[in-house]
Amino acid sequence: MIYLADFHIHSKYSRATSRLMDLEHLTTYARMKGLHLLGTGDFTHPKWLEELSSMEEQEGIYVYDDMNFLVTGEISTVYEQGGKLRKVHHLVLLPSLESAELVNDAISEHANLEADGRPILPISSPEFVEIILSLEPKALIIPAHAWTPWFGVFGSKSGFDSLRECYQDQTKHIYGLETGLSSDPAMNWRLSELDGLTLMSNSDSHSPYPWRIGREANAFDLKELNYKGIYKAIRHNQLAFTIEVDPSYGKYHWDGHRNCGVRLEPKEAMRLGNICPVCKKPLTLGVLHRVEELADRPEGFIPKGARPFKSLLPLHEVISKVHHHNLSSQSVWDLYNKFVNEFGNEYEVLLNVNMEELRRIDRRVADVIQKMREGRLRVRPGYDGVYGELIVEKKLMDFM
Repeated sequence: MIYLADFHIHSKYSRATSRLMDLEHLTTYARMKGLHLLGTGDFTHPKWLEELSSMEEQEGIYVYDDMNFLVTGEISTVYEQGGKLRKVHHLVLLPSLESAELVNDAISEHANLEADGRPILPISSPEFVEIILSLEPKALIIPAHAWTPWFGVFGSKSGFDSLRECYQDQTKHIYGLETGLSSDPAMNWRLSELDGLTLMSNSDSHSPYPWRIGREANAFDLKELNYKGIYKAIRHNQLAFTIEVDPSYGKYHWDGHRNCGVRLEPKEAMRLGNICPVCKKPLTLGVLHRVEELADRPEGFIPKGARPFKSLLPLHEVISKVHHHNLSSQSVWDLYNKFVNEFGNEYEVLLNVNMEELRRIDRRVADVIQKMREGRLRVRPGYDGVYGELIVEKKLMDFM
């Protein structure tokens, strides 16, 4: 059976996060999206861990109102190396809440865990991996949103030029990598260093709404849902596929300056010496730029063992753009719910439902979904913290 999982989310105890990121709302919206498994997020926060302890557990999977959860959290390490300040975020997967308690006891020596659901530790990445695995050998440490400028392992602002430079002798314990919204597997295939790693996709959601939660996900083909199966699949690069947003949609895909309104394709940024033409300060270099810098393979290269992926945009985004309404407007919700109530969940709508059936609900939205399935959507690239924007042709917009 195929299980769709989003492991990287946050709870209401993380900063800049919706107060609705609780078990009840996460469960409701995960069902609407079509997810079978969610990461708990924020296992390091004492109050959230206490709430999670109310769930029933079976083989490393925790259940709330028939929704499955796996113990996860994001932890930041901030330290100096090579004369540069490094800021690297790590996604941690654990087999039990008991393991989470052990980890929390150890890292509480380095940070106030009650201050934020994503704690900041003043230790190096290899030291962090060593601590976690000494407490829980079956833990998985995944470099989070690996290409994000400020907090990714390959980030242009505070990252590294290779995994080994970051994790050193602990690199052998890194089995997966989170591609993030601004890159997809095809971009990561251009780095031979990543061959054999499981390229994972998660939402990093701070909001419970379906246009955030599950916007990226991992598909596992398992006979039974348990931590052992998840661990094996990630360790041995056995995902069935991943669900990705178009990387242009990510808010760090191209180079630019948000305050200056400057958005640049990497070649143009390089021509300008990576300097903003408005304020004359260094540009924020996006993911595509960094991939070009580090790649040792041409665009289009597919390594042996590469896992397939599906490119989607959230249904809310499509409805909002087609009908010129705000994402959270009631009219968008009404049409979204009409699709979901008719066909079961959002993934079913985006991936599987017959086009004629979709057109029966809304022809213009259905036509965009068809273009998406055929890989013909156009997205204006995101940059410097600004999300990309779906481009809908005027001819399509006027069609009734």
